[in-house]
Amino acid sequence: MAQRLYVGNLSYDITEAKLRDLFSQAGEIASVDMITDKFTGKGKGFAFVEMKTDEATQDAISRLDGYSLDDRNIAVSVARPRQDRSGGGSRNY
Repeated sequence: MAQRLYVGNLSYDITEAKLRDLFSQAGEIASVDMITDKFTGKGKGFAFVEMKTDEATQDAISRLDGYSLDDRNIAVSVARPRQDRSGGGSRNY
């Protein structure tokens, strides 16, 4: 089963098409999830890419971690589960 990859240090202007083109060099892509600001629609500098096979996942990490894309060295690693971010809401006084 393929794992989801975290792709960080992206240019805020990167497009999904450009990411798909880059990661397709490592194998078939299952999904690309660009993280954007909900108000401006601009990228937040990171995305998640899921490859269809474990081999493609490992190839993407070895090939693309540190790769220079739009004058930035991107970080590619296995995505960690999202941490519970409790708090920040209203307080009961």
